[in-house]
Amino acid sequence: MLLHKLLLKFTRCAAAAGLALACASAAMAQDKPLRIGVIPSVANAATEIAIAQARKEGLEVKLVEFNDWVLPNIAVADGSVDANFFQHEPFLELFNQRRGADLKPIAYGYSTTIGLFSKKLKKGDAVPDGATIAVPNDPVNTGRALLLLESIGLIKLKPGVAHQAALEDVVSNPRKLKFVQIEGSQSARTFDDVTASVTYTTFAKQAGLNEKDGLAFDNTDPANVRRYAIRWVATPAGAQDPRLLKFISIYQNSAEVKAKLRSLYGDLIDFPW
Repeated sequence: MLLHKLLLKFTRCAAAAGLALACASAAMAQDKPLRIGVIPSVANAATEIAIAQARKEGLEVKLVEFNDWVLPNIAVADGSVDANFFQHEPFLELFNQRRGADLKPIAYGYSTTIGLFSKKLKKGDAVPDGATIAVPNDPVNTGRALLLLESIGLIKLKPGVAHQAALEDVVSNPRKLKFVQIEGSQSARTFDDVTASVTYTTFAKQAGLNEKDGLAFDNTDPANVRRYAIRWVATPAGAQDPRLLKFISIYQNSAEVKAKLRSLYGDLIDFPW
């Protein structure tokens, strides 16, 4: 009987200790800054506004900047950051497929168009024969770029390739355009070396171009607004992180964040959440 009482007491103490340890671990996690992986983008200024607002509510958030479009996903997968905020869902799907990863899109951020931008041509100018056109080198954004060029009559693609189009799917190129594939996040640095570049408005702005001066844009199809919206991404476990969910809510419900994004992109932005 005495042994039974001692064992019962020990079990209760152990359970209490385990609960205390779990609570302490959760508290420690809450005390750590929420780390969000991003790439260089003018849109990060809007995220910084949300970070300042989160700090007032006791939530610390830190942006971790990467210089390519693969490392932010690798960092989420290996736990170097808690989530990232830089990519649309087709890009994430391709990463998961190729890397055997299981990263999850959590919520919508903003959605911007890609456009054909140039420092050498003005809006309304015809793209000359033999022009050099830069396109992103990752498969998803290559396809998106080629679809834009097809939509304005510069090329024709093999029927049925849709957003999976690659350079070898160009079946008609009457102006003998020369295509150069570049790392998408580095496109702001290449405008002096090409006639025009198909890229995101954020990189055109980094190069000193006005987003309204693009020669053409691709978000004329409403389906593109959600398909190519920037998403918050985490691991399946990280998707339930209360810090992340709180920060996303602050971001999405902030009038100041929306106003900043509007000031950066004008009419070339949507908010699909």
